[in-house]
Amino acid sequence: MVYSAVKRLSLLALLVLAGCSIQPEKKLPERRPADVKAQITRLLPSKVSDRQGWTDDIFAAFTSQKLDPSVSNVCAVIAVADQETTFNANASVPGLPKIAWGEIDRRAGKLHIPSFVVRTALRIKSPNGESYTDRLDKVRSEKELSAIFDDFINMVPMGQTLFGNLNPIHTGGPMQVSIAFAEAHADGYPYPIDGTIRREVFSRRGGVWFGTRHLLGYPANYSKTLYRFADFNAGWYASRNAAFQAAVARLSGIKLALDGDLIQYGSDAAGSTELAVRALHLGLSDGAIRSALEKGETLAFEKTDLWQQVFARADKNAGRRQPREMLPGIKLESPKITRSLTTAWFAQRVDGRYQSCLGRAN
Repeated sequence: MVYSAVKRLSLLALLVLAGCSIQPEKKLPERRPADVKAQITRLLPSKVSDRQGWTDDIFAAFTSQKLDPSVSNVCAVIAVADQETTFNANASVPGLPKIAWGEIDRRAGKLHIPSFVVRTALRIKSPNGESYTDRLDKVRSEKELSAIFDDFINMVPMGQTLFGNLNPIHTGGPMQVSIAFAEAHADGYPYPIDGTIRREVFSRRGGVWFGTRHLLGYPANYSKTLYRFADFNAGWYASRNAAFQAAVARLSGIKLALDGDLIQYGSDAAGSTELAVRALHLGLSDGAIRSALEKGETLAFEKTDLWQQVFARADKNAGRRQPREMLPGIKLESPKITRSLTTAWFAQRVDGRYQSCLGRAN
């Protein structure tokens, strides 16, 4: 009887905690589609043009992914789209021709190809009748630039030499989703694919769908949406993992980058976080530590002996419960960024838009 009562209390506590954060729902609430769409339209900022189109795409993303279209969840998606592109599915990027030429010159320099050779190759006509040089000189959006690079790679021998099959445009669309993420999470995509997933990401419907999946398509025990916004920028569970790294750094006395990366992805070599964990002498083998850290992109990491031992020791040493979530300390790097910006800055800016959206619900 005592065990059953404790078990019921434990389950109740878990349910309460789950309600504190945005969580994907397995079952949609019993609400009429027309009512959900009306709510989405009402939550959109007044500046949004084609409100019906944005409403339909957001509604389709929630419905096909079986996510709860609650005010909180919808506002989270709206806030990210607003921050990333101000609801412009094909937004202009200032100075994009210079950025594009810079990338081409950088690649050519690594291969010791003279600049004049590259520019000569780019004077030939592309599939739309214009030369690649002319198209690059007047390119305005990432969607256009991605299409130019696709043509360039496929049509020009120099394109294969410089880029192989790797288009250097890594993110795009109205929510600036990683192309690699979209290609890895295309299961359940409800629309006919226009050629490639890359092209879908640059469409409004595809950008919203994959952006919604990136933002809400994983369970997390966060107390605030702020940390989910940071994860959108830094990767799933980066905010949780950064808190783990902070606990390890305090216990070991070893300074760590609080970036949420627990292992050196793509390598079997132990990274700084893994080495610092080994220095704690928790009674776990190197293999067990590595196995636990490899769960860092899943909720299951919180159930490992490693997680539980680190935080049990950290809480005891500090005399109080240590944070299980924190904004990662990552500086944003991109040719498009001309200021010193961080993941924390991004998350806080999105959170401000999120709070404004919540205000429109009242």
